[in-house]
Amino acid sequence: MIQFGMPTLIERPGFRASLDLCNDLGLSFVEINMNLPEYQIAALDVSNMKKMLDDSGQFVTIHLDENLNICDFNPLIANANMETILNTITLAKQLNIPILNMHMAEGVYFTLPDRKEFLFEKYSSFYLDKLYEFRSLCEEAIGENDITICIENCGPYRSFQKEGIELLLESSCFGLTFDIGHDFSSDNANEQFILAHRDKLKHMHVHDANRKGNHLALGTGEIDIASKLEIAKQNNCRCVLEIKTIEGLKQSVGRLLEYEIY
Repeated sequence: MIQFGMPTLIERPGFRASLDLCNDLGLSFVEINMNLPEYQIAALDVSNMKKMLDDSGQFVTIHLDENLNICDFNPLIANANMETILNTITLAKQLNIPILNMHMAEGVYFTLPDRKEFLFEKYSSFYLDKLYEFRSLCEEAIGENDITICIENCGPYRSFQKEGIELLLESSCFGLTFDIGHDFSSDNANEQFILAHRDKLKHMHVHDANRKGNHLALGTGEIDIASKLEIAKQNNCRCVLEIKTIEGLKQSVGRLLEYEIY
């Protein structure tokens, strides 16, 4: 059976409030968002979080800061980002967190008269070497723990990003997140790539979308939600109902039975 969770909401940003809403909605987990100040490592009361999770019977996944770029050409920036991820792996061990969700940075590009020149593609050896180093450090930090770093699709993957992702996926510590709304907005540019590696698909961000935007309540956009949830079921994915309002979440949870996934 698919485990469904919810994202961190601006309407309910506190950890206790998130867990309470998660429980009220009958969901299994909260994906805490490390873009927010209260979810920075130094701000967390880990022992209190552990007690709340033990008491509630719920768990959390983590959405890593969207700005992280472990391949930055500035070593001070790259090292700080790497340290942040390693510290988050330590947190995941402490709280039995199974999934760390991350974006795959496309980096800076130069706009030329006829094209965009992406620096990670221009300096591909540097880019791939940094990803190999990242992979090795994460493998060492995760060890035998059941933790997977899942890479989420945001826009259409560039060729150098696909090459980098495939390098990471050679390790059992890495997997994929399929964000169905982002893919819809990208004219389904990434679904074929993701399903070609479906043995690595561990996590999904589920929300409806139309030509105007994402993160809509299920059934209010243009996505064939049932077919996407069937993919989740086949791959035993955890699914975040990534709708950003309480009302939208309630509406989406109420529609889940319609998709005959249980």
